[in-house]
Amino acid sequence: MDRLQLEFSSWLNSTSHHQWLAAEATRLLEFAKAARLAEGFGYLDEHGKLTDTPAQTLITTRMTHSFALAHLQGLPGFAALVDHGVAALKGCLRDSEHGGWYAVAGHADGDSGKAAYLHAFVALAASSAVVAGRPGAQALLEDAVAVIERHFWAEEEGAMREAFDQAWSQQEAYRGANSNMHSVEAFLALADATGESRWLSRALRICERIIHGQAAGNGYRVIEHFSGSWAPLLDYNHAQPADPFRPYGSTPGHAFEWARLLLHLEAALSRAGLAAPAWLSDDARQLFDTACRTAWHVDGAEGIVYTLDWNDDPVVRQRMHWVHAEAIAAAAALLRRTAEPTYEHWYRLFWEYTEARLVDRELGSWHHELDPQNRPSAQVWGGKPDLYHALQAVLLPRLPLAPSLASAVRSM
Repeated sequence: MDRLQLEFSSWLNSTSHHQWLAAEATRLLEFAKAARLAEGFGYLDEHGKLTDTPAQTLITTRMTHSFALAHLQGLPGFAALVDHGVAALKGCLRDSEHGGWYAVAGHADGDSGKAAYLHAFVALAASSAVVAGRPGAQALLEDAVAVIERHFWAEEEGAMREAFDQAWSQQEAYRGANSNMHSVEAFLALADATGESRWLSRALRICERIIHGQAAGNGYRVIEHFSGSWAPLLDYNHAQPADPFRPYGSTPGHAFEWARLLLHLEAALSRAGLAAPAWLSDDARQLFDTACRTAWHVDGAEGIVYTLDWNDDPVVRQRMHWVHAEAIAAAAALLRRTAEPTYEHWYRLFWEYTEARLVDRELGSWHHELDPQNRPSAQVWGGKPDLYHALQAVLLPRLPLAPSLASAVRSM
């Protein structure tokens, strides 16, 4: 199949496919509305009912970002939800004494620490709300940027520090790829929301360190955990391999996510008139290809396993919805970048699996986790609290690689 034939037949150019994606986005968004709490947004169970847990910064930021994307599409009923999220992030989720954000409202979980992972999502949510023109969003964005500048961005490392105590006096002696990956996502959004190209330069430095430096030298298997001086910690959490945020081994879902972000960064740099290194697209291909080869159907069943050891043997065999959402988005990004048939193949394959196994037409949303036999499970992630990954999977295939998601949706 030549390039012109592929472009003609690709699902990315299909009106019917776009309509299906739009309908799925609406279905996901309607389910997620029930997450509203007085203090922000909370945890939904598999039926879409709130659980007895307080508002969480992670869920509140992701919902605020997602509802801003809905508002930007011209969908009624989401503006007030964006405003509610912005107010929560300026209110009880924020540490009014020391600055920054707790994981849980009023740190009711007993953890008063400050994590880069969460602060990246605050910046993302604020950026999307700014693009959506919501009141109070600009002040939230400025607050998030100030905290990142003051505490998390390490200019000498070209990356983000990981975590601090409440008063910012003690720093965790650890560096994480996950928090830095989501910082790349946030920095792409900040570059669009602020018009400042330094965020793109910083995103490039993070990618150069973690992907072009470390992952490329490890067979394009992303190293997740590092010491404070950036020495790889390959055995980190070996005794707790199913940790939802810091699992042992390689995480194929993150390889897909990084691959997509490299292509977004390449496009953003070019759009800003800045040099985009050739390795961005080369590494994206390698990450995607390695993840597909090592993690799809690796244990004899359909789907992508959660984690692998460093010999590519499955460790945690659960199938996570977010992993497949990122695989879909990465395949779409590579297909848009290259128009090569292999990415059309993977894009369709991942969607067929997702529709058959993950999309829950009975209770709503997507099953967040399946067991190795592809039955609903809750070993790592219970319930259905995450709108962000699935919504982006149905939005990104309809959008260009740059600008970032909120700005691109505004131009749809």
